[in-house]
Order: sequence, then structure tokens, then C-alpha cells
Amino acid sequence: MTELLIVVAGLAGGVLAGLFGVGGGVIFVPVLVIGLGLTQVHAEAASLLAILPTAVIGTWRQLKFGNTDIRAALVIGTVSIIGVQIGVVAALSLPETTLRRLFGLLLLLVAAQTIRRAHRTR
Repeated sequence: MTELLIVVAGLAGGVLAGLFGVGGGVIFVPVLVIGLGLTQVHAEAASLLAILPTAVIGTWRQLKFGNTDIRAALVIGTVSIIGVQIGVVAALSLPETTLRRLFGLLLLLVAAQTIRRAHRTR
């Protein structure tokens, strides 16, 4: 059953990443925490690692369609390396419950922004 849950989460995360450019963390982290009982920190670390192949393949496919701004991606990626270092230190210093609440707040903010944009474009 655990393997099936992991496969379904991977498929769902991949589909969302291909459709919207997001998905890994939104799907993987809750599944790993709630479904598999991992700690928030371990789930976030696993999600970061799992998204690498998705990002590589997704980028390769989008490059073929001319949809990738390589310069912007390089800048974002380079600066993100610094950000992830800061984030890891912060995640390791926060209590588990605080980290879970902050992740939940992030999901709510992303959902609210998505809903707002959807209504604005009508």
C-alpha cells in the first residue's frame, strides 16, 4: 500500500508540474507527512530531491516548445541556492508544529492567489 501511495503521489506531482510548473511540494509533502508519517523536515527534503528529475524533464520538454527563459531560470536557480541554505537552517531550528503550520499557511496563500487570479482573468 505504501508503494502505491508513493506512485500515485509521484504521478500526481508530475502531472501538476507539467501543467502548472508546480506540484512536487504541494503534493509530495502532505502525502509524505500524512500518508507515510515522515516528519515535516524529512518530507520537505525528500520533496526537494524528488523534484529534480521532474524539473529536468519538464525543462527539456518546455525548451523544445520555446517556452523557457534560460537567463531568468539561471538567475532564479542561482539565487535559490542561497535561499535554500537559509530555509534549511530555519526549518531545522523551528519546532515541528510551527513548521507544519507555516507550510499549511503557504498552501493557503498559494490557493488564495490562484483563486484571485482566476477570477481576475474572467
